[in-house]
Amino acid sequence: MNTLPLISIILVTYNAEKCLQRCLNSIFQQTYPSLELIIIDGASTDGTLDILNAHSDAITYWRSEKDGGIYEAMNKALDQVKGQWVYFIGADDELTPDFSKLAGALSSPKAIYYGSVWKEGKKYLGKLSDYHHAKTGINHQAMIYPASVFQKYRFDTKYRISADHVLNMWCWKDPAYTFEFQDYVIATFSHMGVSSLQKDQLFDQNKARLIRENYGVTIWLRFLFKRLKANLRGSSFAEA
Repeated sequence: MNTLPLISIILVTYNAEKCLQRCLNSIFQQTYPSLELIIIDGASTDGTLDILNAHSDAITYWRSEKDGGIYEAMNKALDQVKGQWVYFIGADDELTPDFSKLAGALSSPKAIYYGSVWKEGKKYLGKLSDYHHAKTGINHQAMIYPASVFQKYRFDTKYRISADHVLNMWCWKDPAYTFEFQDYVIATFSHMGVSSLQKDQLFDQNKARLIRENYGVTIWLRFLFKRLKANLRGSSFAEA
């Protein structure tokens, strides 16, 4: 009888027929035995639904309907979670065998576990300092959350691209949780996704305030100083 904690994998799709099968295969090939797969599709018009139908016996829950974007779809998926742990993956990403290794290392229900991802063939990002956690954030493809996080928080959908970074900022401040790094590369991250190709302008406008609120004055001042240096350096290049 399997007594390992259940991990809910959340996959959000939209017109993903070109990459979805590879992503699904990487999930189905995991050796960790206690997984459920929840898929929310944004009313795809290509062959995505055919692929989902073909694998309906291996998918715990899926539905397809129009939504307001990635994070609204993720929030919908969270309503279906039955696992003690939650993981998010994009249709153009793939799990590695290390995902099962990290899954087997989950122990503290107060820890948000994270590893690394492969990005353009290189290991990214590794263990982050407090400052880089605030400034850069952790790829959500590198993280496994205790499900209790989502009993307290949901993604703020006004941040169209960086709502996962904002969520992690809230969790950083929350004394109920710690961030625990494990040196596994658990996914291959697609650098062609929306988060790599576009900027979240609202997040950029609010970033300094969010850092001050969630990380304190010291990290906030360091962020402001480095941003000022970068802006001045950019101005010098422009003048030259």
